Amino acid sequence: MDFLDLWARQSPYSDPGRHADRLRALPDDLDALCAASRNTIAHYLAELPDLPVERRGEVDSRWLERILDLDRARHPAPLTEPRETASRVAGCCRDHSLFVVGALRARGVPARTVVGFASYFGPPFHHDHVVVEYLDGERWVRTDPELRQEDFDFDVRDMPRGAGAPFETAAQVWRGHRAGTLDADSYGVDENLPLKGPDFVGEYVVFQIAHRYGDELLLWDDWGARPTPEQLDELADLLERADAGGEDAESALHERYTSDPSLHPGSTVIRHSPYDDPDVTESLQH
Repeated sequence: MDFLDLWARQSPYSDPGRHADRLRALPDDLDALCAASRNTIAHYLAELPDLPVERRGEVDSRWLERILDLDRARHPAPLTEPRETASRVAGCCRDHSLFVVGALRARGVPARTVVGFASYFGPPFHHDHVVVEYLDGERWVRTDPELRQEDFDFDVRDMPRGAGAPFETAAQVWRGHRAGTLDADSYGVDENLPLKGPDFVGEYVVFQIAHRYGDELLLWDDWGARPTPEQLDELADLLERADAGGEDAESALHERYTSDPSLHPGSTVIRHSPYDDPDVTESLQH
């Protein structure tokens, strides 16, 4: 399978649909694309903590086309035209990253969202997070669209990797947990919530695989994937070897994900709510 072609094509979630021209009109440089994502989307907790109840559904916009629908209804001007924070689409890291991935794929650049944990929001806790990887020549470059360089002492457009890196993939964290080199209870949504620890990290390994292969679902979507710890060991190992450039590992991981109905989503998911609203079963047809 040609994985570079897969990552250069829009997924159902990253496809801007009727708004393709708006993405193509953006400047080509990465920093400008990240700035456009921040101009369009505001974090529902950090920037819009007092979001009216009638707007809470914005955070459940799985598809980039839907996000851009919401923006266009308020802002017919180009995506670079400044928007007031309160009028931006409510979303999160997943949406910022999906925006940038969609813009890169619109330019034929292989790109994907990466699910893991960031240490730079509230250390020493590591918050669940989604960033972008794109192929720059022969090298995959990792960037966090939510960050501005002036606020951090590491390169936010070419983020460091490896042990102790500011962002760690879910697979890295799972393997560290199993090796006893890190405390999984310091990884999750918030240190004061139960959404943390080994089980949560294990669920995010599955999210990392799903996002890698074009199922860039909401972080509160649930399709019942619950691999055993031993299965997660295998999946995390394949992810790590694939990230290191192992073509055999990439093929094996993709085959495992697409052929195992216990791993990939079907036609519906259960959508939980970051606002603790009742769960909803939703179709993935767009």
